[in-house]
Amino acid sequence: MPMSKKEIKDLILESIPNSIVEIEDLKGDGDHYSATVISKEFIGKSKIEQHKQVYDSLKGKMGKELHALMLKTRSE
Repeated sequence: MPMSKKEIKDLILESIPNSIVEIEDLKGDGDHYSATVISKEFIGKSKIEQHKQVYDSLKGKMGKELHALMLKTRSE
């Protein structure tokens, strides 16, 4: 079953509180999303570390309930 934008956003906010999270359904199919995550927690971390932190927040759903996620991260 595909994930909703709200489910994705809630998982990220649960793991990275006080971040700004924008989710966009790229194809309208509930399976291909774009996420922009802005957080002070990313200060001093490489893009790879930032992306890993976001993927970890999805609790193993990436590649299963969530098929594709285009990810943009930056610190505030």
